Amino acid sequence: MDEQWRAQFDAEVSFANGGGLRTEGFRLDIPGREISDDDLAALFVRHLGLLMVAEVRISAKTIIEEPHKGGRGVAVDRPTPARRLVELSHVISDGMTTLPGWPGPRITDWLSFEASRERYAPGTEFHVARIDLIANTGTYVDTPAHRWAGGDDLTGVSLDSLADLPGVVVRVPAGVRAVDRLMLAPYEVAGRAVLLHTGWDAHFGTERYASPEAPYLTGDAARALVDAGATLVGIDSINIDDMSPAAGGQRPAHSTLLAAGIPIVEHLTGLDALPPTGFRFTAVPPRVAGMGTFPVRAFAAVNP
Repeated sequence: MDEQWRAQFDAEVSFANGGGLRTEGFRLDIPGREISDDDLAALFVRHLGLLMVAEVRISAKTIIEEPHKGGRGVAVDRPTPARRLVELSHVISDGMTTLPGWPGPRITDWLSFEASRERYAPGTEFHVARIDLIANTGTYVDTPAHRWAGGDDLTGVSLDSLADLPGVVVRVPAGVRAVDRLMLAPYEVAGRAVLLHTGWDAHFGTERYASPEAPYLTGDAARALVDAGATLVGIDSINIDDMSPAAGGQRPAHSTLLAAGIPIVEHLTGLDALPPTGFRFTAVPPRVAGMGTFPVRAFAAVNP
């Protein structure tokens, strides 16, 4: 075990709102062999969670080589399995294509490093970028206002519907286009983010991405998700609805899910890196009034 050190000291605390506290022979874990009185005082206040402290006077300080006992300032050195964060959103870059025929984003400088030098003190400079994009760019969320006039927009959808949701991945076999009710039947979806993993994200940015073979969720399956109490539905395809000419412009999945207040996240990617369950999903947009869709940073937190 590496060397571990503790400080033994007396402390006299004065509070800004009156009164005081005195300790004698207090022992506290410290991060190394040496520590200043100021740093020890801050560690002491943090360890005890003291509020409104005006002054701490340290005296009779000695340093002892002794195993740590744990505290708010210096934790006991116990290895813990790391939670894994999985990226599930596409990169937004200048001129990229999300939906063929729809304009790509334009990313420029509003204030460059060079231009900012005229505004600030020597050696101080900043960069401020500007982006012009349509709301349906990259990986984005649809709210009810995207489909229904008067529906909740980005400001009206609760964080409870977008953040830290227990998730389930529905693996769609290669070559299957229509994700139907029977394909969803084995899964427990109540209160969960239901993510449809079709593998179609491999074609993102290519002509094939918008081809008639793109997978989608049927209207009947969307109704099943509503009835079963799903919280959010996502897909790694170009659209949660069938965009082929045979569909005739119908959008039953959008209509059904958004009428029920269930957000939709489209153009996900990387779902192959997720386990079937046991993760938490987040896809949160900014709170922009009057908009029904917007790009998100979608990700999952996977526990070990």
